[in-house]
Amino acid sequence: MKVKNTITMKKKTLALCITTALLASQSLSAFAADEEDIERIEVTGSHIKRHNMDGPSPVTSISASDIAKTGVTDLIGLFAKLPIAGQGTFSTQANSSDDTANGGSSVSLRGLGADSTLILVNGRRVSVSPFAKGIDTAFVDINNIPLSAIKRVDILKDGASATYGSDAIAGVINIILRDDIDGMEISAKIGDTADGGGKEQSISLVFGNHTDKTSNTFILDYFNREGVLYADRSYSSTANQAERRPNDPYATDFRSSSGIPGTIALNSDPTKRLADIWGNDKCPSESITQDTDENGDLTGYNLCRYDYAPHMTMIPASERFSFTYMGKYEINDNMRAFVELNGQNAKTTIKGAGSPSFNELFMAGDNPNHPMADMPDHEFYQQDLTMRRRMVDIGNRIKKVDSNYYRTVLGLKGELGEWDWEMAYSYIKSTSVERGVDGFPNSRRVQESIDNASWNPFEPSQNSQAALDYIETTTTRVGKSTNRTYDAKISGPVMELPAGELFIAVGAEYREETINDNPDDQFLRGEIFGTESTAASGSRDNTAMFLELAIPVIDSLELQLAARYEDYSDFGTTTNPKVSFIWSATDDIAIRGSWGTAFRAPSLSQLGLGRTDESPNLVDTIRCDAVGNVNKACEPQEYTAVFEGNPDLGPEESTSYNFGLMYNITESLELSLDYYSYDIENIIDSDTQFVFSNFGDDPNVVIRLPTNIANDPGEVVTIFDSFQNIGDLTTTGIDLDIRYALETGMGDFRFSYILNYVLKYEDKRPDVDGGQRINVKEGDFEQPQFRWTTAVDWSLDDVTANVAINYIAEFEQDQSVRVQGDGTILAPLDAMVTVDASVNYYGIENTTITLGATNLFNEKPPFAYHDFMGFAVNTHNGQGRFAYLKASFKF
Repeated sequence: MKVKNTITMKKKTLALCITTALLASQSLSAFAADEEDIERIEVTGSHIKRHNMDGPSPVTSISASDIAKTGVTDLIGLFAKLPIAGQGTFSTQANSSDDTANGGSSVSLRGLGADSTLILVNGRRVSVSPFAKGIDTAFVDINNIPLSAIKRVDILKDGASATYGSDAIAGVINIILRDDIDGMEISAKIGDTADGGGKEQSISLVFGNHTDKTSNTFILDYFNREGVLYADRSYSSTANQAERRPNDPYATDFRSSSGIPGTIALNSDPTKRLADIWGNDKCPSESITQDTDENGDLTGYNLCRYDYAPHMTMIPASERFSFTYMGKYEINDNMRAFVELNGQNAKTTIKGAGSPSFNELFMAGDNPNHPMADMPDHEFYQQDLTMRRRMVDIGNRIKKVDSNYYRTVLGLKGELGEWDWEMAYSYIKSTSVERGVDGFPNSRRVQESIDNASWNPFEPSQNSQAALDYIETTTTRVGKSTNRTYDAKISGPVMELPAGELFIAVGAEYREETINDNPDDQFLRGEIFGTESTAASGSRDNTAMFLELAIPVIDSLELQLAARYEDYSDFGTTTNPKVSFIWSATDDIAIRGSWGTAFRAPSLSQLGLGRTDESPNLVDTIRCDAVGNVNKACEPQEYTAVFEGNPDLGPEESTSYNFGLMYNITESLELSLDYYSYDIENIIDSDTQFVFSNFGDDPNVVIRLPTNIANDPGEVVTIFDSFQNIGDLTTTGIDLDIRYALETGMGDFRFSYILNYVLKYEDKRPDVDGGQRINVKEGDFEQPQFRWTTAVDWSLDDVTANVAINYIAEFEQDQSVRVQGDGTILAPLDAMVTVDASVNYYGIENTTITLGATNLFNEKPPFAYHDFMGFAVNTHNGQGRFAYLKASFKF
């Protein structure tokens, strides 16, 4: 049963919790024994402050200097190299004019999805991007945080809903900002790729001061990156894989069936179509392909194809300006005020080929511009026509996205005896305006211009500039998301046990979230074709209370218990517990483990998505089974799928556990080994191919146009789909981290090796019999079983150097690209190995000069059959070698 409370009652509950906690601390602290004043720190994964970083949960910390050694220029560049990052991690790579989250990036721990990885800044939530990725994935855009503002990044590698609430199924990434600057530092960096595009410039200014009562840190950061087109890389410069691989029978021609001047077809039977309609090669002969009938024989009906790849963005142009302020003021010896202010303006430019139309436009048989008006013997004479046409004559598509991010935190913290307390108010807002500034046609105006003969789609050279200006439009999409939070917590010792003090943390949080994604009326009326857009609106509030205990069982064993109660205004309540321990078996060996439950609330986009058109690559299995490979029905191609949100969605729920060993083998050699397991139920997703294959003959699910081919169910116009709690996922694996330090007469060396090995990954979805099938498993497409990174750092006098090797294992091709019935198994994608290197010179006072390169040997991504670009954009990087020079000066 859903539990609904008014906002007023929830705020009163929160206030009561805060008051109770503070009163309890005052009475308990009176009985606390005096101890040596050793500073306790809060470690990611727990609200209880402790004296060291080692806790029951596996946490990896990456310092600012560690980040600098990688040579990356933004956070997603760092996270994409992490062995723990998996499918669902996405950068601005592959942002195109059809993308719904242009300019955004986020990380997916363990391949469980970007919306199952909780992103925190200084331990607090931030708002999600107003534009969801892939229309349904709500994500925190990590491009909002510049590297210059980061002190360290903590990665908690097990479920943490008992501590932090929703979205922490896979783990938590906590970004800690710099707040310890006393002086001034300026850094500048330039870089360029080996193969064209992608030039970068960045500059940052960091300054601050400390006094007895105040601390102020200011950070200004500017970043500019030139765009990269698929045309800039030889392996992605054409959408025709068959041309690049002429002896490969499975290389696909992904060129669009919407060309220029295009293909005409009979409105009564769209399978009868012609490209070279005048017999004078208006469509270049190399762009014409011929259809086959149900027997695979050529029919003589042609398609005028179009190579869109050279015009599309691989990596969009980006310009970002950020500011950060971290301030503290000591009110008295036991109380401090703090302020955190962050903001960023980001401008992104995305390019794509001219808008395609797929049978949306029509020409009457008596139209003056009818191409067969003077051919009475032609079968198309005086017939109503439809067409596949690309609107190149009004220009290629360009979208510009202007995004603003603001984060404000105001708070108090202090001590009451031996108890630490903190309370804060935070407000985060993200806004984005996406404008289509070139190459976007208005279908209503286009059809009107065809009907009144002012624009001739079949003779582009005859059209006036005024006619082109009339059919072209500009588009606008405005998004906004907010997160308003009140939180309070208190922690400290409760009592003395034989093995030490029992610590407790208790707290409460009240949060209000909103999201709005509003395309302009042209999108809502369906007047913009060939480009995807979303519409979503929603709001919710949430009240949470949490409790945590750290219990010293014996001198060498600590048990940690945590529980969090959540009350959501839109789907009800949930309680999630967690039990963890750390046992110091010897001075050099520690064993840790955890078990807990976690959940992910359905995103506001998934609940409130309005009618949204998508263009997934699907196989029409029903038509393929009925009439064979007519019009490539047995091969993957784009279809129009219409999605809407589902207000009846429930949360995803998971159970996870972790068991690990930390071993200091010698003073110079240490390792940690962790086994993890996740079992997730009620995954929120869609499976359009499943719907298409199993309900493709239901006119309420799939709209088709009839043809004159016997037994042909018809050519697909639209597929309707929505989000469901549709499946389950289980994954297990091993994390290994080895560190070794060696001092020699030729310098000091530090070696590291980090491995993630996926033992099992099973993404299960419904089958036709009401059971489940394994949709994705370990080793499948974009699911490599293991990744590792090994590095060596060397330092001698005024010089340091770093070399890192990044390895992504092979994985299977997307086998759906094969023609149905072909039993051939495509060979897997090769493993990809890249090398990063950098050298630092400190011989000039207060100055650091760095020369480095990522992907030093310009390794190309392995070939993939699944899409036109020929590589797995969600797993492999197409940037190539990027060389850079950086200088930093301290004053």
